[in-house]
Amino acid sequence: MWANESVFYQIYPLGFCGAPYENDGVLVDRIKKVIDWIPHIKKVGANAIYFSPVFESDCHGYDTRDYRKIDVRLGSNETFGTVCQELHKAGIKVVLDGVFNHVGRGFFAFQDVKEKKWDSQYKDWFYINFDGNSNYDDGFWYEGWEGHFELVKLNLQNEQVIQHIFSCIKGWIEEFDIDGLRLDVAYCLDHNFLKRLRSFCEGLKKDFFLVGELLHGDYNPFVNDEELHSCTNYECYKGLYSSFNSMNMFEITHSLLRQFGPEDWTLYKEKHLLGFVDNHDVTRVATILQNKNHLPLIYGVLFGMPAIPCIYYGSEWGAKGDKADGDWNLRPCFEVAEENELTEWIGKLANIHKESEALCYGEFRSVLLTNKQVIFERKTEHERILVAINADEQTYMAHFDAGCGRAEELLTGKDHDFGGGSELLPYSVQYWKMER
Repeated sequence: MWANESVFYQIYPLGFCGAPYENDGVLVDRIKKVIDWIPHIKKVGANAIYFSPVFESDCHGYDTRDYRKIDVRLGSNETFGTVCQELHKAGIKVVLDGVFNHVGRGFFAFQDVKEKKWDSQYKDWFYINFDGNSNYDDGFWYEGWEGHFELVKLNLQNEQVIQHIFSCIKGWIEEFDIDGLRLDVAYCLDHNFLKRLRSFCEGLKKDFFLVGELLHGDYNPFVNDEELHSCTNYECYKGLYSSFNSMNMFEITHSLLRQFGPEDWTLYKEKHLLGFVDNHDVTRVATILQNKNHLPLIYGVLFGMPAIPCIYYGSEWGAKGDKADGDWNLRPCFEVAEENELTEWIGKLANIHKESEALCYGEFRSVLLTNKQVIFERKTEHERILVAINADEQTYMAHFDAGCGRAEELLTGKDHDFGGGSELLPYSVQYWKMER
C-alpha cells in the first residue's frame, strides 16, 4: 500500500482558502491556491495530501449539502479537478474527507423530509420520529451527531443511502482520480457499511486507501483486512506532547510498546496508523508545548516511530492556535507559505522517513529510556535504525549495547562511533543507521 511509505500534508480547505464561514452561494475559485503551494508541500517532504471537506456544505464543511459538488466558496468541480491533476503531476496522492455519518440540514433529502414529512420518499434515510419535535421546530424529531442537530445522522443501513454514497465516490474517482478517503467520525460508522465500502472502493481503484478517524479504545475492530487500512492514532498523539511537557518519555514509549512492541500481545504490530502532533481539531503543537526547544524534537519522534506521519498546514513553520479560542482559530488562512529552520528540519525528517524501509515497516524496540532521554530501534531484515532523543537542556552520555561498532547519522551524514558511549547533545535528535 502506497500510504505506508508516504508523508501526508493536511489542509482544511475552507480555512486555508479564506472562504467565508457561512456559505454565501458565491462561486469563487479559491481552491487554486493549493497549486501555488505545491513547491512548498514538496519541500516539506509530503507526497500525499489529505483535504478536509471540499463538498458543498451549509457552513464548516462537515454539514454536507451535496456530495457531488465542490463547495462554491472553493470553486467549481472543474477547478478542483485541475488542482488534483497538478498534485498528481507533482507525485502527490490525493485523499478526501468522506463525511458519511451525517449531513447538513441543507442536504436535499432532508429538505424533502422537512417539506413533505411522512410523504417524503427520503424519510428512512434518517433516524426520524414524527411524534416529537426538533430544536429547529421542524415538526419532527431526528437524531443528530452527538447532540449537534445541524448534523443530521444518516441511516447507513438503508440501501438507498449506501448506493447514493457509493455513486458519489465513484464520481470522485472518475472526475478527480482520488487515491483514498479519510472517514470522519469512523467510530460512529456501521461495520457492515465499512466492509461494503472497502470492497466497493477496491473494485474501483487498486490500492485505494481508507483511513478512519478513531479516538480511544481498541482500533482493531475497525482497522483490519475487511474494513479500514488505517486510523488516526490519538493515543500516541496525546503521548507525544504530554511526554515532553511532563518530561516523562516513559509515557510515549509505553504507548508505542503497547501498540507496536516485540511481545506477541501488542495491539497493532503489522498495522500502519496515522501519526500526528496536531490537526484541525486540536491545539497546535507550537502552542501546547511548554518548552519551545522541544518543537523539533517532537517531530523527531513522530518521523521515527511506527506511523504514517501527517503534517497540518502551517505547523511546519510553527504556527500557533489554541482550541480554547474556537475551531476556526485552528483553521486559518495563510496568505503565503512561510519557511524557516523548522520547515527545513521537517523536510529532512520526512525524506529520511520515506526512503527508509526500517522507518516505514520496521519492528519497534525500546533500547534506552529515562525521563528525559529515549532511544528506540526500528528494524527490518535489511535495515536497522536507532532514533535517539535528548529532551534535556544538559548533554547526556548514553551507554547501551548498539549491536555494532559504528553507524551513519542520517540527519548530518556523519559517522558515529558507539565505543565509549554516545553523546546526546542538549535538545537533540539523532537517527543512526547501523552497520549491517
